[in-house]
Amino acid sequence: MTSEAARALGEDLALAKSATTGSGTVSAEVVDITDTGVNLSVGGALLINVQCSDAYRNRKAGDWVAVKLGAKPVVMWRLGADPGPLDENTIKSLAKEVSLDEQVVRAATWGTTAPSGTGWQAATTPYVRKNAEGKVELYFQLAAQSDDSPTAPPDRAPKPVTISPTDTGTWRGGRPDDYASYPTQGDWTGRGNRRGGFFYGTKIASACAGKTVSKMTVKFTRRTGSGVNAKRPLHLYLHNYSAPPSGQLSLADGPDELLSLSAGATGTATLPASWRSQLASGAARGLAIYASGSRDYLSLSGGSITITFS
Repeated sequence: MTSEAARALGEDLALAKSATTGSGTVSAEVVDITDTGVNLSVGGALLINVQCSDAYRNRKAGDWVAVKLGAKPVVMWRLGADPGPLDENTIKSLAKEVSLDEQVVRAATWGTTAPSGTGWQAATTPYVRKNAEGKVELYFQLAAQSDDSPTAPPDRAPKPVTISPTDTGTWRGGRPDDYASYPTQGDWTGRGNRRGGFFYGTKIASACAGKTVSKMTVKFTRRTGSGVNAKRPLHLYLHNYSAPPSGQLSLADGPDELLSLSAGATGTATLPASWRSQLASGAARGLAIYASGSRDYLSLSGGSITITFS
């Protein structure tokens, strides 16, 4: 461990100890979200993976929360405005999405006699087809029309898809580094800078073929025990490999610091339009991380890419 890294780690530990020796309830800011809790800033100290009560839902970085201090701090609830209106909009959006997933035909029946009731029109030729989503579409050609046809709903964009890496790895000194369990950037021990890679085969380009891509996001989790606990930026690059190379992992476009994470945190970044275009076309195949020195040393898991179409 370098002297700079040791000093930073000592500061983190000292601040965390002083922040948890009190009691009662205090307010704190959420720095990041982890798999099982949150990272908090309390009195200048960074507390890692603090557990949360069920009352604190829809967690996100930047929230102010009430924290019960003690040997094991617990987040009790969110401070601020009532999130009800936001929840209502989310529910309405989900309800619309579900309704569009259902067939638009209310009933399909038949018999040997004419249907009962009013409003029926005799169809001379029926047409049926299945659209790209697998939904049935019906069209009836009429000999004479007595009522206007309802307007067919517009075609929806293809549903978003999420693609997970088929493989990952770390390189140091121009070759794979078998000592790193997860993709890693930087140098913690003074033995050389590491670079990590996330590989997707040809799945990204295949998912985008024939479609218009409007957005790509990538989700990472920063591993605990990799570097200092404080937020550090991910130095992201593109690469052109479908699978891990046996030699050096060469970097393409980048670096771009799209996301910063504290230890144990999970975050999502939106890829630049130019990167999105290259990945969709197959000109680029995956993502990489690389940093120099110990300041931004970290390891990552995850790497799933979510593609949204229009």
